[in-house]
Amino acid sequence: MERDEFKLSRVVNVAKMYYQLEYSQQAIAKELDISRPTVSRLLQEAKNRGIVQIKINDPAEDGQKLEEVIKNKYKLKDCIIVHVPVYQDEVVKEYLGKKAADYIWETVKSGDIVGATWGTTLFEIARRVKRKDVLDVKVVQLNGGVSHSESDTYASQVLNYLGKAFDTSPHFLPLPAVVDSQYVAQTIVADRHIHRVLELGKKATIALFTVGDPNEGSTLVKADYFTKQDLKVLQEKQAVGDICSRFIDIEGQLCSNDINARAIGIELEDLRRIDSTILVAGGIKKVNGIIGALTGNYANVLITDQFTAKSLVER
Repeated sequence: MERDEFKLSRVVNVAKMYYQLEYSQQAIAKELDISRPTVSRLLQEAKNRGIVQIKINDPAEDGQKLEEVIKNKYKLKDCIIVHVPVYQDEVVKEYLGKKAADYIWETVKSGDIVGATWGTTLFEIARRVKRKDVLDVKVVQLNGGVSHSESDTYASQVLNYLGKAFDTSPHFLPLPAVVDSQYVAQTIVADRHIHRVLELGKKATIALFTVGDPNEGSTLVKADYFTKQDLKVLQEKQAVGDICSRFIDIEGQLCSNDINARAIGIELEDLRRIDSTILVAGGIKKVNGIIGALTGNYANVLITDQFTAKSLVER
């Protein structure tokens, strides 16, 4: 009996030295004055007895499970989860940009109309899209931009990169994302040139967009498009983000008809009708916005990171 206890104690001791203290088998053999084959046999016995249990966490496998859960919950055509090393906005955007660029390249075919928004996430995607030999592809801006911003919104760069990738001249909306009144908005969109671009956006077969966060750091807020009353309304209506400059709550409902009527760009109802609507977003600030976008059925493809995906599932 004592011999069995001694043997078990030695098995445990060898296992701790090897797996916890990271001794080599040769070092253990020397320390305990036993042969290296004996060390190997003791380590194998530790596994056989269940003293040592090896678990391999495969990020790809975990990602596949999350993809299926999210895909089924929101009835998506596709869900792609990108493994990022750290949960920092710049890193997340870079990794999402690489994956989304490949997805767009694989998706676009001759005759497609690609609609895109703007921003740093879209820029990270567009600049990485490789050239593809396709015919009669059109690229169109889905919403107005920002004329004054402390940070670059990359509206023209996004369209130019996509146009270059698919050998086409892009159609721009060189307008503010939001104007001061519904009357001004109606006057602008009545212009035949602007109307033509907006109609082309409605006919898009692929829409590529992200979701903006509604806090004071938002590009649209910093651009001074909203009055204090506007911001109060968005706060009261619990806005979780904007899609194409149109603010939604976590149920995917528009937060304000008045503010929405002042936005220049594709209507969310028209966005829903596009065949392939690709939402690329990640980061802790975007979780609620993504939930709102998916709940509102504005996207049928989601590309995000594993940290954001876990938050989506947990909530």
